[in-house]
Amino acid sequence: MGSPSTPAVPTTRQTPDALAARFATRAAAHDRSGEIATENLDECRAAGLLGLTIARADGGQGGGLRQVTDVVGTLATGDPTTALIMAMHFLQHMLIAQSDRWPEAARRQVTETALHDGALINALRVEPELGTPSRGGLPATRITSDAGKVVLNGRKIYSTGSTALRWGTVWVATDEAQPRVGQVLVDLHAPGVRIERSWHQMGMRATGSHTFVFENVELPETALVDLRLPEQWQSNDGALVTGHALAIAALYDGVARAARDWLISFLHARVPTALGRPLATLPRFHTLLGQIDALLMTNRSIMDAALDRAENGTYPGTEANLAKYVVTENAIKAVELGVAAIGNPALSEDNPLERHFRNVLCARIHSPQGDVALAAAGRAALTEPPQRS
Repeated sequence: MGSPSTPAVPTTRQTPDALAARFATRAAAHDRSGEIATENLDECRAAGLLGLTIARADGGQGGGLRQVTDVVGTLATGDPTTALIMAMHFLQHMLIAQSDRWPEAARRQVTETALHDGALINALRVEPELGTPSRGGLPATRITSDAGKVVLNGRKIYSTGSTALRWGTVWVATDEAQPRVGQVLVDLHAPGVRIERSWHQMGMRATGSHTFVFENVELPETALVDLRLPEQWQSNDGALVTGHALAIAALYDGVARAARDWLISFLHARVPTALGRPLATLPRFHTLLGQIDALLMTNRSIMDAALDRAENGTYPGTEANLAKYVVTENAIKAVELGVAAIGNPALSEDNPLERHFRNVLCARIHSPQGDVALAAAGRAALTEPPQRS
């Protein structure tokens, strides 16, 4: 490996807007094939994006959550599946840069391979029985000590980017009498790691969110990144909660903006014979675009306020999750309005609105889900002292 100041990955410094425009030309084909858009990821590497949230001291750009949401939201207007893979990479490196718990050898290995080899990383957390850890419970994926070696066994579903990843921070439990839970760093090219192609979804089809299976994977001691008693995680993962919620909100807002832009082009181009002029001249479509823009304007205001508070360290995770809920529901509503207004063309695979509609609906199943966000916000409100009127 070279030094952090001399990355081996060639850079073109293309802007996220330029990348999104090219991604949009490929999105339909990857949606139909269900294959990860590896050429998009290669262009992200060439543009220097893999170092966006790596600390400046390690040769990265030192970007924070505002930069993450800006880039993810822009890339999502072209292809949200690529944007999601990149978002997860950004968030993991942002957490690594902020953490004082990662062993130095593991931290350097992950950051240097990102900068020099274009290596991608994601957290692998969800399991068939457990579901998402955000709802509680111990993972069945375990690390055990065997003849002085640390061995990993288990499986993780919904592993975004699977075949394109080099590293996984895998959520595990120990086999101790009082189990600890947390993250271990796994080289996903190591012996004993395999992928089952299990991702066959209605939307976000090209994220490659397949299943990882770990069978007697030997781990070095430096791989034991962050293991704690379960209750110790409740008050220590605020940055993860906030970052994930706002990055996901930005992504699906980007899908809605892409849908809005296509709808405008359709309304200008569509000239029914009986009307003799474009649909864009009809007052009802003026009102429709006003409704859509009101929803997206609200999203911008929510995101700006949320990012200001997150940067100041005054944004609780419960509010970040609530922001994700409101922004993504607005995004879904914005796309639904366009679908309902233009009828059959909206549901034709010949037009991107059909794909945008399927993709934006995935916001509702993307953690944190609405019921979790609303219940947590409600509990927080009811534990606060009442305000005097």
